[in-house]
Amino acid sequence: MLAQNTRLTPDEYLALEADSSTKHEYFDGSIVAMAGATDAHVTIALNLATELRSHLRNSGCRVYISDMKVRIDDRNRFFYPDLLITCDQRDINTTTYKRFPKLIIEVLSDSTESFDRGQKFRDYQTLTSLEEYVLIDSKTRRVEIFRRHTEGLWIYQSYSDGNSDGDRFQLKSIDYTGTFRTLYEDVSFPDESSRGTE
Repeated sequence: MLAQNTRLTPDEYLALEADSSTKHEYFDGSIVAMAGATDAHVTIALNLATELRSHLRNSGCRVYISDMKVRIDDRNRFFYPDLLITCDQRDINTTTYKRFPKLIIEVLSDSTESFDRGQKFRDYQTLTSLEEYVLIDSKTRRVEIFRRHTEGLWIYQSYSDGNSDGDRFQLKSIDYTGTFRTLYEDVSFPDESSRGTE
C-alpha cells in the first residue's frame, strides 16, 4: 500500500503497475485506480478492436486494447485508452506503453465522460503524432470525432445512427469506414426491450 502523499516517478509507477492486479492511471506523480466497465462498454470496444485489427492487418500499424498505456511526456501522464493505434516504428521499443499513437478511442461511461471530454483530451492534444480522438457513446448510437487540422486546430464531427451518413462513420486517420450495426452489435440500450440471455 502507498502512503497517501507518496509521489512516484514514472519508473516507479511502471514498476508498481507491472506487479499490480489493479490498473492505475498516472498523473504527474499520483496514481488513480481504474474502475471496471459495463457490458456495453466492453462489447463496443471489442467490436471495434476486432474490425480495426482486420482492417489494419499487414499495414505496419498496431491496434491495442485497454491494457496498453499511452505515455504523455509533456504532461507526465500515463493513461489506459480503450483503444489506441500506432503506426510509428519507435513504439516497437516500448512493451508496456506507447508514445506515438495515431488514433485514440475512448468509450464513454458516466464516471469518465467529463474527464474524457475535458482534461484527458487536452493532455492527448500534446501528442504530436495524434491525428484523431474518438468518443463513442455507450448509451446511444453516437460517435464523436476530433480531427487534427493541418494547422494544428481540432475539427469536430459527430455521427449518429440515421444521420446524413446513414449507418456509417469514418476514421480518416486510418482510412476506415465503419457501421453502427457492427460497432453496436450485441449491445442493448436502456430504452430497448431486453433481447434475452444467450
